[in-house]
Amino acid sequence: MIPIARPLLGEEEAEAAARVVRSGMLASGPETAAFESEFAAFVGVGHAIAVSNGTTALHAALLGAGIGPGDEVIVPSFTFIATATAVSMCGATPVFADVRPDLFTLDPDVLPVLATPRTRAVVGVHLFGQPCDLGPLQEFCQARDLFLLEDAAQAHGASYRGRQVGSLGDAGCFSFYPTKNMTTGEGGMVTTNDEALAERIRRLINHGQAEKYLHTDLGYNYRMTDMGAAIGRVQLRRLPEFNRRRQENGAYLTAGLEARGIVPPAIADDRTHVYHQYVVTVGDDCPLSRDALAARLREQGIGSAVHYPIPVHEQPLYRGAAATGACPTAADLARRVLSLPVHPGVGRAELEQVVAAVNGATR
Repeated sequence: MIPIARPLLGEEEAEAAARVVRSGMLASGPETAAFESEFAAFVGVGHAIAVSNGTTALHAALLGAGIGPGDEVIVPSFTFIATATAVSMCGATPVFADVRPDLFTLDPDVLPVLATPRTRAVVGVHLFGQPCDLGPLQEFCQARDLFLLEDAAQAHGASYRGRQVGSLGDAGCFSFYPTKNMTTGEGGMVTTNDEALAERIRRLINHGQAEKYLHTDLGYNYRMTDMGAAIGRVQLRRLPEFNRRRQENGAYLTAGLEARGIVPPAIADDRTHVYHQYVVTVGDDCPLSRDALAARLREQGIGSAVHYPIPVHEQPLYRGAAATGACPTAADLARRVLSLPVHPGVGRAELEQVVAAVNGATR
C-alpha cells in the first residue's frame, strides 16, 4: 500500500533523542530554547515559543491576544476542527466563513458581512500547504484593529509574496504532528514579532508563572519536551529538502493527471505551495464519485484520504450555531476533495502508479 502520509525519521533524529536521554534533561530545557531560536530565524520573526502541539499553539496565541468570553473570531469552515475549537476553548465564539473554491482558503470578500462589533480576531488558515490570501486579511484587520492569527499547521516553509508564513500576522501557529511537513512527534510553535505577546504566551504555557512559583495568570502546562525539540532541530534542517521533494511530487502529479473531472490543486502566483497534502477536486463530470474513486485506488494499493468530509460549521459540536455565515463552497468541497500521496517518501515508480490508477479509473 502506498500510504497517504509517512514521517521521515533517521539516524540523526535517533541520535538527537538519545543525546537528550543521556543528558537527563527531558523536560523543556536547552534543546527547546535552541529549537525556538532556530525556528524563529527560519520563519523570520523575533520570537518563537515551543508548545506541546498545534492546538495548544492556537489556544495560547488567542489567549495571549486577550480573546475571551463575548468575543467573536472569524475562522474558515473548511479546515481541521482545532482552528475553531481553540476559539471555543477561550470562551469565545467562532464565526464560520466560506472559502475560495480554487484555493480552499478563507474568502476575504465575506469578511465585511461577518464582522460585528464583537469581532476581535480573524484566523487565516494556510490549508494543505498553500498560504491563504494574507494581503486582504491584513488590510481588513488593520482597518478594524483586529488580531490576525495565521494557522500555519500545514504550511511549514510556505511563503506569501516572498515572506515566510508565520511572519505576516500578529502571530503564527505551527503543528509538528507526525504527518506534517516536519515533526517532533507531537509539538507546536507560536511565532510573533510582538515581544509583549511572546512574554504573555510564555507565561500561559508554563502555569502562568512570571517567575519560579510566582503565578500571575491562569496558565496551562503546554510545554514542549527537550526530546521533541531535539528531533525538531534535525527535522528543521531537513525541511527544505522535504518540501522540495513534495513540490516535485506535486508537479509530477499535476502534469500526469489527465482524468476527466479531476481538477488538480491550484497555486496562486504570489505564493509557494509546500504540499502538506495534494488535494484534487472530483467534479460532476467525473465518471466516478469521490468515494468510488477512493475505493478503486484502495483496491490497487494506493492510499488516499478526505480532508475534510464535514465542514466545521456542520459538525455536531457547532451545528445550528448562530454565528455561522453561509458556507456553500465549504459544504461542496467536503463532498468533492480527495488527497493523493505526495509526501517525500513517495518515489517516482509510486507516483507513476498513482497517476496511472487515477487516469485509468476515470476513463
